[in-house]
Amino acid sequence: MSKILILDIETTGFQNQGGSIVEIGIVELCLESGNVKTIFDSLMREDILTAKHREEPMGWIFRNSTLTVEEVRDAPLAKDILPQVQDVLNQYPLGCTAYNKNFDFGFLKSRGLEIKELPCPMILSTDICQLPNKNGYDNYKWPSVEEAWKHFFPTQPYNELHRGADDAKHEALIVYELYKMGVFELN
Repeated sequence: MSKILILDIETTGFQNQGGSIVEIGIVELCLESGNVKTIFDSLMREDILTAKHREEPMGWIFRNSTLTVEEVRDAPLAKDILPQVQDVLNQYPLGCTAYNKNFDFGFLKSRGLEIKELPCPMILSTDICQLPNKNGYDNYKWPSVEEAWKHFFPTQPYNELHRGADDAKHEALIVYELYKMGVFELN
């Protein structure tokens, strides 16, 4: 009972813009060993997906990853994928997290998924990474995945692919570092 999930979604935009989920990756992290294993990795096409999802201000994912509009157009339907995701979540009673979990979980909950939430590694990394906030605030900036990676693994270069499962694998290693430090705790 030491295994948790780390989830990462890719979208065409923000939820308040009407963004569409286009990919979901989920990995298992063993908190005893640090081993990471891909559990789920799939593209997904929602009914709300239209041509506007590939144009500004949406479509960021198509300009900043290897994901193409054609791949999403041919992807399995959300009505088939989301129940599979819920089944995976249900198999891990300790719970799930995501880097910037409010973003990922906000989308998934709005699609009816139920998630046993664990702490957010982005929030937990903030005081550890201590990145200056350029918005004039006294508190630290939330670190991006790449910024947190650079802090925890300074000798291992990493460029985020913005692909669900690959991002989740790297985020899981950050979670494991936080866990070893005693910062990431199970509820």
